[in-house]
Amino acid sequence: MKVLVIGTGAREHALCRSLSQDPAVTELHCAPGNAGIARVAALHPVDQLDGAAVTALARELGADLVVVGPEAPLVAGVAEPLRAAGFPVFGPGKEAAQLEGSKAFAKDVMAAAGVPTARSYVCATEREAAEALDAFGAPYVVKDDGLAAGKGVVVTEDRAAALAHAAACERVVIEEYLDGPEVSLFAITDGTTVLPLVPAQDFKRALDGDQGPNTGGMGAYSPLPWAPEGLVAEVLETVLQPTVDELRHRGTPFSGLLYAGLALTSRGTRVIEFNARFGDPETQVVLARLRTPLAGVLLAAANGTLGGLEPLRWSDEAAVTVVMASEGYPANPRTGDPIEGLAEAEADGTASVLHAGTKAGPDGAVLTAGGRVLSVTAVGADLAEARERAYAGVARISFKGGQHRTDIAAEAAR
Repeated sequence: MKVLVIGTGAREHALCRSLSQDPAVTELHCAPGNAGIARVAALHPVDQLDGAAVTALARELGADLVVVGPEAPLVAGVAEPLRAAGFPVFGPGKEAAQLEGSKAFAKDVMAAAGVPTARSYVCATEREAAEALDAFGAPYVVKDDGLAAGKGVVVTEDRAAALAHAAACERVVIEEYLDGPEVSLFAITDGTTVLPLVPAQDFKRALDGDQGPNTGGMGAYSPLPWAPEGLVAEVLETVLQPTVDELRHRGTPFSGLLYAGLALTSRGTRVIEFNARFGDPETQVVLARLRTPLAGVLLAAANGTLGGLEPLRWSDEAAVTVVMASEGYPANPRTGDPIEGLAEAEADGTASVLHAGTKAGPDGAVLTAGGRVLSVTAVGADLAEARERAYAGVARISFKGGQHRTDIAAEAAR
């Protein structure tokens, strides 16, 4: 099988790493990729938002499967010309991808499907935003209606800050605050059958102790020893399957990866948000535990034959990933600095370094090229061992101004 993966981040590196280990994959390509992905896949310089260019590349390569990794190409409609040209595509079409592209659309789908979520208002003016903030009270939750790369949400006790964020966006969703721990649950679907993966938890705040600004994610772990028994079955029944059924009934079936961000509140499980693709950095830990070869599962979702697959197989081991970010991330990340210690971090085979914001430099050097630079991922017999191995890998890597959280999975490991 020839597989083409679209994207540039650590999520795509994790996907490519798993696909490269699948005996069914004879050729692996990535466009445009990054310096780390180049070790396991052939890279191609293409604009990932240009559906015609991506389709032309798939045709040139004779791809048997195209996996669209990031949300921006999905919301831009890259999947449509690929499907029209006859390529199996893992990833939803433009209309279904609005589940992530528009918070207001997602709320409408959830209301129609009876999915439990926070009460909310869609606001297009400052006056509407002020009224919504006062209706719910603090803590205030304000979400940019459009794509914001995981950083378009403000949760604050400061009403002025909440109102300022609303004023800076064209349209926002303001909703009640959901208490309780958060869980990320992915599901692979062909538009009818829904196949849930294992839960994970990520860390959105930039600094230890969940302090600092929201980011795209600073680390993750799986499994969740504290999660209630039966959580996956409950979410499949009350969230994932009803959402997929509603989109199919609307004539915009969702095929690909449906990501449910959940809050386990005192009043029950509630959906915080939906994403239309694998989450980063949760993908890194979820795929590290997957034992079923990945390519066949993604192809079955793309071809509408997911119902015929055997249950997925998972490792009993735990996985932890720690994100290493550039100085100034998330507001103003520094780039262009050489990264040292990459080989040393993987030398003993206990940690894997997945590249996000990197690029090839002169004389074989690898340079920083984004806010989140690397995800160092490790597995172990339990969370404590996986965490120790991941941080040992982090300790061997250095670049100017690099930052990371030191408390990823610490509480769960204790």
